[in-house]
Amino acid sequence: MTTLTAHPPQIKIPAIYMRGGTSKGVFFHVPDLPLPAQQPGAARDAILLRTLGSPDPYGKQIDGMGNASSSTSKAVLLARSTQRDHDVDYLFGQVAIDKPFVDWSGNCGNLSAAVGPCAIAMGLVDPARIPQDGICTVRIWQANIGKTIIAQVPIHNGQVQETGDFALDGVGFPAAEVQLAFIDPADEGEDGGAMFPTGQLVDQLDVPGVGSFAATLINAGIPTIFLSAHDLGYSGRELQGDINGDAQALARLETIRAHGALKMGLIQDLSEAASRQHTPKIAFVAPPASYTASSGKAVEAQDVDLLVRALSMGQLHHAMMGTAAVAIGTAAAVPGTLVNLAAGGGERSAVRFGHPSGSLRVGAEARLQDGQWVVAKALMSRSARILMEGTVRVPGDCF
Repeated sequence: MTTLTAHPPQIKIPAIYMRGGTSKGVFFHVPDLPLPAQQPGAARDAILLRTLGSPDPYGKQIDGMGNASSSTSKAVLLARSTQRDHDVDYLFGQVAIDKPFVDWSGNCGNLSAAVGPCAIAMGLVDPARIPQDGICTVRIWQANIGKTIIAQVPIHNGQVQETGDFALDGVGFPAAEVQLAFIDPADEGEDGGAMFPTGQLVDQLDVPGVGSFAATLINAGIPTIFLSAHDLGYSGRELQGDINGDAQALARLETIRAHGALKMGLIQDLSEAASRQHTPKIAFVAPPASYTASSGKAVEAQDVDLLVRALSMGQLHHAMMGTAAVAIGTAAAVPGTLVNLAAGGGERSAVRFGHPSGSLRVGAEARLQDGQWVVAKALMSRSARILMEGTVRVPGDCF
């Protein structure tokens, strides 16, 4: 007869599982977490890792809520805001799949669309400000980067309207539209740097053993390294299977990303890039061209201003990260960046770009101020939906 060894029982933690844009994540109200996990540290990270099912040496997150991709291995912590004139504080954690690591270095623009609806569901928004029918404006403090996001959440019969006919490429079903404004989207990061940290719209990025590349390095939405698809030997029409199955290509792009992070001042040594996978992002751009998206949908050259492909956590993203979309819109608004040039150059306040799942429109208005480019806000639309709510269970000894 097998002898049973006593182990601590599982604990239950209230949570909401949500889709936001083309991502999914587990949302927690900070006071619902065990006391040791209500502040930064190993306990908090351990609970999030165990919730998502990481680290998983098989890369599948079978024993957790994650779905084995960077778009679905995410956690969000919400709390009533401590900031003046804000409703909710929003902290985002990108949970590694095969490593015991949570990256807190940036925001998730896709899940930003779910924060307003989730904050209302959690009772974090003053009921007096929620209309019976109409739009509820939720002011969000994005705690990772210290920025404001304003979400316009549709309300019907006093409840968040989640269903609708707003179609978002990369999401299988339509839903209600949530409009987002990213205020002063330049991500100054830890060192308070400028939107263009090197002071240049286009730099020459020298990568020993790989090559030398023209690059636009920008802190907006999320720190991003933009390269020319042509310089990398790509067309800009690639889908996930064209890149994610090529270990040599992924290693090359990661090496370029590490050198870009160093040039942006985000790391002090190349070795630090391995533990900072969420930021910066690396993306490549190309002029408009027709292609077939991953869904089989035809994307015509005349319907987009440029093509963009971006990597997240070492893999080509299936659509586009929301924060990277902010970076695209911001860079496109500044004449002379690689993004702007791929879109045809000149002044523009919005672009529609093609990505692996289809296309997306994002707007931003840029101006020169005291010799520096500034963007007051970037705009885009997403959708969000609660998929499940209740409690998650994690082993009581996981933290």
